[in-house]
Amino acid sequence: MSTSALRGNGRRLLVLGTLSVLALGATACGSSGGDPLASGSKTAGSGDGAGSTVVVGSANFPENVLLGSIYSQALKAKGVKVEEKFNIGSRELLYGQLKDGSLTVLPEYNGALLAYLDPKATAATKDEVNAALAKTLPASLGLLDSSPAEDKDSLSVSQESVDKYQLKSITDLAAKAGEFTIGGPPEFKTRREQQLKDVYGLTFKEWKPTGETTANALKDGSIQVGNVFTTDPKITQLKLVPLADPKNIFGAQNVTPLVNKAGVDAKATAALNTVSAKLDTAGLSALMKRVAVDKEDPSAVAKDWLKANGLS
Repeated sequence: MSTSALRGNGRRLLVLGTLSVLALGATACGSSGGDPLASGSKTAGSGDGAGSTVVVGSANFPENVLLGSIYSQALKAKGVKVEEKFNIGSRELLYGQLKDGSLTVLPEYNGALLAYLDPKATAATKDEVNAALAKTLPASLGLLDSSPAEDKDSLSVSQESVDKYQLKSITDLAAKAGEFTIGGPPEFKTRREQQLKDVYGLTFKEWKPTGETTANALKDGSIQVGNVFTTDPKITQLKLVPLADPKNIFGAQNVTPLVNKAGVDAKATAALNTVSAKLDTAGLSALMKRVAVDKEDPSAVAKDWLKANGLS
């Protein structure tokens, strides 16, 4: 996930003068309906949402900007006041801004979020991951419904490397890792180097921060292994091969709204959960082709998807 300029810290959400924010109960789990208002407590903006603004953020890579735009436009279609703050940066920046209320909603990937919060977590399935997150997230944050759409981390290689070294799974890299350079987002080394050593016994010759150019770097041979996300259309376009992950180092990574509970009401929650119900992996991959390959504007692509699914 590449790095771009941070667009400031955003503004804190306004609380209706006559309402008080009540502490909410246990964090919602995406597999159980994911409504952070399930306890019946009111939050800022409860009722018709007048006087409050939902701030939708995104990381600084194309798919997350696209998802942020889908969330934003879906909320606006239901009359929710929205401010967009896209292309902020990596999870390390976003998570803190969500906790302090500068942001209200983020499109997250549940397994990647769990790995960030608890690098030793072993949850693999969607339900396991969401249950673990429900215990790990602070009380102020919650998950809404996870979508069927899944964009997983992968360690991918070129077809030439598959043929030359007989690579099928991450396990097969052990014999050659010491000769290979691995690339990915700038934060990938910090997040995953020790895990790859501990789980698969991999020690690479060099780590390169390749960001959005990772797939191209695999194709031109400047790296031999790359962290490419599985909905990236360049996997097919450049004939790359995601290696199997038999030890589940990359658990389920379902697209899931992560929210600051004080900033979303029942109307916003319902709008975002409806998006999750409609979003699947094949559809997300098709949308990403339009954004990443055809270079269409993410906002326009989001608008088309919402219209096609009756959400605009």
